[in-house]
Amino acid sequence: MPQTAATATLSREADSTDAASVPQGLWRRCKRWALPVLGIVVLGLLLSHAHKVDWAGAWHALQRYPLWLLLGVLALSTASHALYGCFDLLGRLHTRHKLGALRTWAIAVTSYAFNLNLGSLVGGVAMRARLYARAGLDEATVAQIVGLSLATNWLGYGLLAGGLFAAGAIDPPRQAHLGVVAFRAIGVLMIALAIGYVIACGVARGKRWTLRGRSVQLPSARLALLQISLSACNWALMGAAMYLLLGQKVPYATTLSVLMAASIVGVFTPIPAGLGVLEAVYLALLSGSVRQGTLMGAVLAYRALYYLLPLGGGVLLYLMLERHASSHPAAAEAG
Repeated sequence: MPQTAATATLSREADSTDAASVPQGLWRRCKRWALPVLGIVVLGLLLSHAHKVDWAGAWHALQRYPLWLLLGVLALSTASHALYGCFDLLGRLHTRHKLGALRTWAIAVTSYAFNLNLGSLVGGVAMRARLYARAGLDEATVAQIVGLSLATNWLGYGLLAGGLFAAGAIDPPRQAHLGVVAFRAIGVLMIALAIGYVIACGVARGKRWTLRGRSVQLPSARLALLQISLSACNWALMGAAMYLLLGQKVPYATTLSVLMAASIVGVFTPIPAGLGVLEAVYLALLSGSVRQGTLMGAVLAYRALYYLLPLGGGVLLYLMLERHASSHPAAAEAG
């Protein structure tokens, strides 16, 4: 009898496990198809409105840009990419790996350039993992570096965007069905999350947790403050580049708010480089303040100077890193 009871218990547990796994498997299958379908829908909507865009006006706006302004925007873009490379230097401080600072920075800059143009899975994760593995770092260390870099980027975003949204620098679009009060409340929540992260890092003080079989440790409060500061400066540089391209016709705070709104929409839209998303968000939020041709010219110039030109530099850096990895044993680099 005890054996029969145990068998029945095991059978019930197996049935409950199978039942629990069904919705999880269904969700994975739906998720696999939902994102591409969403991307196709968004792309279709963008293409359906493409004929309404003043492309001739955009071309004239591009031709009117003085060389000194384009060089200034390129300098801001270069500074932003260089600053993003410092995110992985924070990861180097946190994990205390022995890979050189310059090579760590170069890997981050290369990955960022590919991330912007080919998507986060290719640039932000796959390429970074490959380059670090070629340099001799183990998977656990690479995961911590990538995780800290992602956290750095979005912590600064949360603090800066939260402040702008809470201050009412931008009104929520009608399509969002959000009131001004709710929009500002979201901004306050974003600020609270960033501050809460710093407090959590201060309270944790080197404690370790196990998450999915991996050891996780929060950085120090000082490092958390550096994360937020570097990221906020990076987003501010991006906003400054667009502010110059718009001819200072839109307040800087509004320009930065729209850029940050476009960035978060791009994250949830599975289109490489957010192609068309940046343009659509700017048209939706600023078409009443700036002529459409001027607005599209600014967005296209921004895409060329912040996305495409740095990709050329990223390709060169990638080739140099691969060549260096081939001629230098990984163990000697990271060991």
